[in-house]
Amino acid sequence: MNEQLVHLCKEGQPAAQRELYDRFANKMFKICFRYLRDKMETEDAVMKGFLKVFQNIHKFEFRGDRSLEAWIKRIIINEALMSLRKRNEFTLFSEKAPEIAAPPLLIDGALDAEYLHQMIAELPSGYRTVFNLYAIEGYTHKEIGTMLQINENTSKSQLSKARARLKQKLEHHEEKR
Repeated sequence: MNEQLVHLCKEGQPAAQRELYDRFANKMFKICFRYLRDKMETEDAVMKGFLKVFQNIHKFEFRGDRSLEAWIKRIIINEALMSLRKRNEFTLFSEKAPEIAAPPLLIDGALDAEYLHQMIAELPSGYRTVFNLYAIEGYTHKEIGTMLQINENTSKSQLSKARARLKQKLEHHEEKR
């Protein structure tokens, strides 16, 4: 089904392009928002990303449904990273004081997902970006280094600092219980 859709998009058919957008836009918005944390900026990045998808669809080689989603996701993430660079907010090695959120409601004795998402969103930009790319998107440190134009060891360091910050927030949460 996606293979036929890609073929129709390569032919420039607007209905196919709309269907492709409708099929993936919501998921790509959620992914992009994890990096940018601003609704308007995220919408802009997703739109720019899909423009690039349609401009470059002729270069895409279909290798299964997952390959299409992965290709679109990579474009959208790159667009989010470019937005971070443009606003000069992509800061590595941020050492500002941690922001501790109020403890969330518990669901069956575990932290609720919304609180965990909030904790990740409150990480400094560099930590959050590397954490999302590694822990959520599944990129390797080498890939992250290439994407962010940083050293592979810098990526590892940022991930380590992100984990330490999250651990600190979790420990603070446990103390309040």
